[in-house]
Amino acid sequence: MLFEGLELVSALATLAACLVSVTLLLAVSQQLWQLRWAATRDKSCKLPIPKGSMGFPLIGETGHWLLQVFSKVFSHEALQSYLPKIQLVVQDTLRAWSSNPEAINVYQETQKLTFRMAIRVLLGFSIPEEDLGHLFEVYQQFVENVFSLPVDLPFSGYRRGIQARQILQKGLEKAIREKLQCTQGKDYSDALDILIESSKEHGKEMTMQELKDGTLELIFAAYATTASASTSLIMQLLKHPAVLEKLREELRAQGILHSGGCPCEGTLRLDTLSGLHYLDCVIKEVMRLFTPISGGYRTVLQTFELDGFQIPKGWSVMYSIRDTHDTAPVFKDVNVFDPDRFGQARSEDKDGRFHYLPFGGGVRSCLGKHLAKLFLKVLAVELASTSRFELATRTFPRITLVPVLHPVDGLSVKFFGLDSNQNKILPETEAMLSATV
Repeated sequence: MLFEGLELVSALATLAACLVSVTLLLAVSQQLWQLRWAATRDKSCKLPIPKGSMGFPLIGETGHWLLQVFSKVFSHEALQSYLPKIQLVVQDTLRAWSSNPEAINVYQETQKLTFRMAIRVLLGFSIPEEDLGHLFEVYQQFVENVFSLPVDLPFSGYRRGIQARQILQKGLEKAIREKLQCTQGKDYSDALDILIESSKEHGKEMTMQELKDGTLELIFAAYATTASASTSLIMQLLKHPAVLEKLREELRAQGILHSGGCPCEGTLRLDTLSGLHYLDCVIKEVMRLFTPISGGYRTVLQTFELDGFQIPKGWSVMYSIRDTHDTAPVFKDVNVFDPDRFGQARSEDKDGRFHYLPFGGGVRSCLGKHLAKLFLKVLAVELASTSRFELATRTFPRITLVPVLHPVDGLSVKFFGLDSNQNKILPETEAMLSATV
């Protein structure tokens, strides 16, 4: 009898401990979400905390009018205007990688690349290279401490995140003011231009603080996930040389590569990229097998039942992107990298609405998905047409999923310059070619 009583006490104690743990977990999650908002928004900002999500909000949650604004930021016309600038940034980056005699850390370098793309192309800032490098370091510190425990003590992650935000906002304000004062010589409207003009059209002229908040949100949207996908793309092209060669064949067929191998002159166009069907399949397969984030959160709008369980209205629910891709019956050999699964002969993603959702689904899918895919396509084209690269380690690195999917060591790769026939130019040869005769 005594033994049974002790068992009951032990069971009750275990249950109580579980309830306390769950309560603490929920409290900490809510505090982390509050911290994310506090770390990215100044105290003077009067925008409400978005509801229905425990993770990063999609751009536009703060107001319906912003949804309309950002639909212009990522419209077909806007993407066409960004495209030549994106291509130049990618070309400059690949030239820098190829001129480096040492192997590069691909994940770190793609982070710099996507940050540069956001600053130079999406926002149109003319920040000197030295200042841009410093701003990138501060931004990394900000991102690394976004999810720190909300304990405001000296040397805490929370304090470092807040300090990084303050430095970022100061640098962004300087860039915004310089941009507003210099409007001459612009050959396209960038995202910040569209944001400012569209907000005026809606009678919502933005304050400097709101401009800084919107700018920081745009940078964040274009940064981590795109760097993750870019790294995965390079890794898969290294692992599957037959895919890379098939992609080059398509570029030759479309006149982007000459038959001899050297790239044709001229900038890319949206309609040209749209006609590269195998390229589209490659990008889709990268995003299926290596989705940067695991899932997303939504608020239940109406009570429903799922597998015998009732999900009440108002609850926050999480959907898993990776589990969906792994278990969707439409995909065959789910662990195999096979771009042809998206080709016209198979079209595995066409059966059902929500089997393939790397950018989420429904009305709350990622607003920047078209820009992300455009960037990845440009990177793939430039890699295939102007680069030779090889793994600098004996084996491919292990993949980690936190905070976004990426190789644990960043992926060490050696890039080479190319001659007109796409043959590798070694550093010694480059020095000989540039020497004065």
